[in-house]
Amino acid sequence: MQNNQFKRGELYSFITGKASTAIGRRLQKNFKDANVEITIEQWSVLYHLWKQDGLSQQQLCDATFRDKPSITRLVDNLEKLQLVKRVASKDDRRMNMIFLAQGASDLQQKTMELANQTLNEALKGVTIEQIEIAKLVLQKVYDNLAQTNLTGLI
Repeated sequence: MQNNQFKRGELYSFITGKASTAIGRRLQKNFKDANVEITIEQWSVLYHLWKQDGLSQQQLCDATFRDKPSITRLVDNLEKLQLVKRVASKDDRRMNMIFLAQGASDLQQKTMELANQTLNEALKGVTIEQIEIAKLVLQKVYDNLAQTNLTGLI
């Protein structure tokens, strides 16, 4: 079924994350204004480690939707900042597990407050009902494409 509610360019920019990009830019600005010296890409890795410390690099790839070279680069830079440490897996020495260092724990509260502030800025004037509809639509788009990937059609 054809959906012509948007002009083709409008739909494409909507689906590809125009709002997401704007939120990311604002979050990066809010980090800079608060003297938080990490990128939002680095923060996304830390965010997943705060939820579950000791993830493998592959698990971080899956959680952040990034490829292996990108995660390797991000973890390298986070190690240089002394925010994470790599530890060889006890089960498979070829695999590295990524653990938070003390400095990352110190950043958690501040960056989560900044992330919440950014979301509040982004969602100003948006109702709960509108948020729920947006979540449903974007989940449906994701599910449609994830299902296509699973069946090998893409």
